[in-house]
Amino acid sequence: MRDRSRPSGVGTVIGWTALSVVAPGAAHLRAGWRRTGLALLSVHAVLLLGLLWIGLTSDLTDFADLAGWLAASSWLTAVTVASVALGVAWFALVVHSFVVLNPGTLPGAGQVITGTLAGALAVAVLLPFGLVGQYAAVSQSALDKVFNAPVTPLSPTGSTGAGDPWAGRDRVNILLLGGDADTHRVGVRTDSINVASIDVETGNTVLLSLPRNLENVRFVPGSPMARRFPDGFRLPANPDGSREDLLFAVWEYADAHPEIFGGRKGQGTRTLVETIGHTLGLKIDWYALVNMWGFARLIDAIGGVRLTVPQDVVFGKYNEGLVKAGTRKLRGADAMWFARSRTNSDDFTRMGRQRCVLGALLTQADPATVLSRFNRIALATKELLRTDIPRPMLEHLVPLALKVKGAKVTSVQFVPPLINTGYPDWVKIRTVTAKAIRASAAPTAPRRHLAATTRPTAPAATSGPGPDGTTATTPGPGSGAHTASAPGARATSAATPGPQSSAGTADSAEPKGITDGCA
Repeated sequence: MRDRSRPSGVGTVIGWTALSVVAPGAAHLRAGWRRTGLALLSVHAVLLLGLLWIGLTSDLTDFADLAGWLAASSWLTAVTVASVALGVAWFALVVHSFVVLNPGTLPGAGQVITGTLAGALAVAVLLPFGLVGQYAAVSQSALDKVFNAPVTPLSPTGSTGAGDPWAGRDRVNILLLGGDADTHRVGVRTDSINVASIDVETGNTVLLSLPRNLENVRFVPGSPMARRFPDGFRLPANPDGSREDLLFAVWEYADAHPEIFGGRKGQGTRTLVETIGHTLGLKIDWYALVNMWGFARLIDAIGGVRLTVPQDVVFGKYNEGLVKAGTRKLRGADAMWFARSRTNSDDFTRMGRQRCVLGALLTQADPATVLSRFNRIALATKELLRTDIPRPMLEHLVPLALKVKGAKVTSVQFVPPLINTGYPDWVKIRTVTAKAIRASAAPTAPRRHLAATTRPTAPAATSGPGPDGTTATTPGPGSGAHTASAPGARATSAATPGPQSSAGTADSAEPKGITDGCA
């Protein structure tokens, strides 16, 4: 039975309409629409209880899987459609709740007030659903643009269970490249070269960093580049003494010389991926090339990163730029110059600074930040990334990435004194790589605390892995020294370590954490 009687007043109409936003059907019960009201309340209660049950019985793995499903195109389409439909339905529900309360019997002023407030409520209810739909649509557009490579399944390794996306693998290896391609430069030079080897079960990750200036690079035996350079990648030096036959130039050189590949063009990507895999003794599954200045836009999109700059970093063709020392939030351009500047430093120091920027992003790009700046991040990502990861693999890689964020991430940098970049020990590189991966796969052992003392007058140290692939340092001019010790010994460090030092690391027989040495 419908109650058409005059409502008590403006407060009654607005109150019951507002209540219907969180308890659909309440206004209908008040107006005498008992069946409709009870049906709406029952459906709403069942949905809430279902969500509560899912929340109480699900663990982080379930939510990670959900995040993976939401990366699939079909799921994003479904989310977009469902959010729009639910938004419109809830909007209509609020409007109908207002109407059944018979506001037309109110005085003129009351009708205006209640109508305005009810309309605002209806729009407020619609906005969250619209925002979810818009996020899903933007996500789909960005993912479609970036992850457009043909689907190539992983080659099986060992026994493969039914539905195993990793084809029996314990780890996947992703090559992460930082390129300097720009409108005024020809080709792609890979200034930052890292391989992330990820345990698919635990998310434990080893970040293997190769220097851009690695010489005499060896290519996969029997490959076109190996036939051209049987004794390693070697070209005549430039008139000024600089060289273009270093690891960072492999991609560009292969692209620029299709005759080596029987006339086939665009072989730079494949050549570099295979070469780095051969160097480390790993099978590289996919690569991701990040445009360095697109990376700066990504940092701006998340609102900057908080970093400690241990000493002033000068940059620019005429040394006109400066990133001042100190701890603060850096915008994208300053963070990139901090990571890339070679002025008054070397490639190995740059590698340490790059590791600090990556570590800061890993720890500071939390879900709340990503959601609050979602559109800017999605736009920056379109301009940032080039990869051969097929879109269907995102369903599995997204949960794996969430595991990595909370897992053990260690780092090995192949820099002096571990290797001589002019005459690298290729067997040693593979041995250290294998050792680091074994250590990553092992259960995490308690870390010993190291004593730290301040030595303000000691010379600065240039950090790098020691002979067994661990962190070591070589004293140099300046201040803030850190001297690495043998396994089991105690270490000393400066009060404010920069990326060159290894203060606070665990036993030197282990690879260091990605943020170790980053104050």
